[in-house]
Order: sequence, then C-alpha cells, then structure tokens
Amino acid sequence: MTTTTLSLADWPARGQELFPGVLACAVAATAATFLSQHYGAPVMLFALLLGMAMNFLSAEGPCKPGIEFTSRHVLRWGVALLGLRITVAQVAALGWHPVLLVVLSVTLTIGASMVVARLMGFNILFGLLSGGATAICGASAALALAAALPPHPLKERATLFTVVGISALSTLTMIVYPILARAIALDPHTAGIFLGATIHDVAQVVGAGYSMSRRPATSPLW
Repeated sequence: MTTTTLSLADWPARGQELFPGVLACAVAATAATFLSQHYGAPVMLFALLLGMAMNFLSAEGPCKPGIEFTSRHVLRWGVALLGLRITVAQVAALGWHPVLLVVLSVTLTIGASMVVARLMGFNILFGLLSGGATAICGASAALALAAALPPHPLKERATLFTVVGISALSTLTMIVYPILARAIALDPHTAGIFLGATIHDVAQVVGAGYSMSRRPATSPLW
C-alpha cells in the first residue's frame, strides 16, 4: 500500500504504522540540533552520526515504514521548502558565470560518464545514470533517472550501486570540502559556488554550507 493509493478511511491506520519511525527521525533531528547549538559543530554532521547509530531501526521492526517514509518524502519536502527561500534576486546577484558553470558542468559530467561507461564495457545507460546522479542532485536524480530509463535486467543493481556510491561520496565531500574551502581562504561567494558545484546531493550541499556559516549571504549556495 502506498500513500498515493490511500483512501481517507486508511489514513488512521497508515498514520499509526508510520508514527514510530517518524518519531524516531524527529528525535534524531532534535538531538542533532541541540548538539549543534551547544558544541558549535555542523548539525548535518551530528544528524549523520546519530543516523548511523540508529540505523538498525530501519532494518526491521515497527520503525522501518516511518523511517522509509521520512527519508523518501519528508526529506525531499524539506529540501524543496529550503529551496523556496532562494529568491530571484539572490540568483541574479550571482551573475551569469555560475549559471554557465552549472550548464557546462552538468553537460560535461553526463557526457563524460557515458563515454567512460562505453570504454569500460558497460551499458551507456549506466553512464547516463551515474553521470546524471553526479551532475544533478545525487541519489534523488539517480532514482528519477532509473524510473525513466527503459527496463534492463541489471537496472536495479546499477541503481543501487549508484545510490550507495553517490551517497557515500556526498557525505565525505560534505565534511572535507568546507575544510578545504577554509584552508584555501575562499570568500563566502566563491565558497558557496564551489560547494554547490562540486557536492552531488542537495542535502549535503546545505550541510556543508551550514558548517561554514549560518549567516545569510548574497550567495544562496552559502
């Protein structure tokens, strides 16, 4: 049963099914926020550590449906709402150079991935899948592309490999790239463009930005 096929009569039962997992995620998010405010470290880093510690809840048991619902839907809604805070004026303040950078990097990354996949003997669609996930928005892009690609016996395995790989790399870069940006003394505007253009997943870009500064800036990527 999915949330898209539920009738009104089914919602109370569905809510009871999701409640334990959603509550567990809310507790982890609240704890991460509390620790971040008291110890001055990135909230995303604490959320990651707490999520790793609580990962066993998503494997089986009453919390599994709610955790899956939160990770698939609530997280995406949160990122979308966060994106609504970016105004046209902020984008215009960046100038045309970052826009051109985005267009070129997405095109070149996907194109290079497809060429490399073909040279390594893989299906060219695997290159499209992995390149699109890297160039656009990580795991979300991988799942969206996989749904649009034609059926293939290895599509599910390729999608899983891409999602796991892109999530691991995004998490690593979320921690390392802000340190690198500070080490080479990038200004807020340049650092925002650097993080937004190089980290795969939107959520990790937000986490990296908040680890550098929580103050509003002219760059929406900062």
